[in-house]
Amino acid sequence: MSDRPRGVRAARVAVATVLPGEMALAACLVAGVRPPGWALAGAEALVLAVLLLEAWVLRSVYVAARARGADRRAARRAALEKVVPATVRHLVRHELRALASLGRWVRRGTHGVRPGDLAAAYTGPQTAMMYGLLFVMVIETVGLAFLIPWPVVHRAILVLDLYGVVLVLALHAACVTRPHVVRPDGSLRIRYGALFDLAVPPDAVASVRVDRRYPEGRLVSLSEDGVLDLIVGSQTSVTLELNRPLPFTRPLGATGKAHTIRFHADDPRAVVSALRQPT
Repeated sequence: MSDRPRGVRAARVAVATVLPGEMALAACLVAGVRPPGWALAGAEALVLAVLLLEAWVLRSVYVAARARGADRRAARRAALEKVVPATVRHLVRHELRALASLGRWVRRGTHGVRPGDLAAAYTGPQTAMMYGLLFVMVIETVGLAFLIPWPVVHRAILVLDLYGVVLVLALHAACVTRPHVVRPDGSLRIRYGALFDLAVPPDAVASVRVDRRYPEGRLVSLSEDGVLDLIVGSQTSVTLELNRPLPFTRPLGATGKAHTIRFHADDPRAVVSALRQPT
C-alpha cells in the first residue's frame, strides 16, 4: 500500500481534529474567556503544523492528478475534494464570501438582485445585537492591549481579536448584501448571508402568509414533520407552504427536505404580497 493514501487520511483527520479546537478557542475569546498564553501558542503551532501537512499532501495529490492527464483546474478540484473534508470546505467558502461582502456593503451593492426584483431585508432583529457584540469586542481588544505584558501573547491575541471583529462585521455585511429576493415570476430566493441559500420555484408555492413566531433553536432548524425554520433574532415572520418537498443544504453541507418553510423578513407583508401577485 502506498504512503499517499495514508498521507491523505492523516491530513483529513488533522483538519477535522484541529477545526473544532480552533472554533472552541474562538468561542472562548468572543465570550471573554482568556486561555493561558501557553495554550494560545500551542494552538497556533498546531494549526501551523496542520497547514504545512495540508500543503504537502495537496501538492502530492495535485501532481498525481496532473500526471494522469488532468488539467490544472480539475487537478486542483480533485486535490481539494480528496484532502479537505467537506465541512471545512463549506466553512472556508462561507468565510470568504462573507469577507467579500464587506466591499459590496461599502459600495451599497447587493448580491443576486436584478431590476424588477423585490429585495427583502431580514437583518432588523439582529442588527443591534451584532453592533453590541462588535462594541464589546473592540473595547476588549483595546483593554487587553494595555493589560497583557508578554509581547508574543499580546500579538497572538491581538490578531485573533482583530480577525474576530472583522469576521463578525463580515457576517453582518453578508446578511445586508444578500437579502431575500422575490422575482417578478413569483420565484423566491431565501437566504441568510453566505450561510444559507434556497431557491423556491413559483410552481412549488402552495400558500404564503404573514405569521410571526418566536421559535427556539439554531439558525437552520428542521422538525421531524418537515417544517424548516430559518431563525433570525429568535423569530420568523413568513410561513411558506409548499405543494412538494424541496431539498435544501445546511451551512455545513448536510442536506434535508422541507414542505413548509418559516423565515423572517423585516417587511413580511411586502414579501407575501409579491408572492401572491406575480407578473
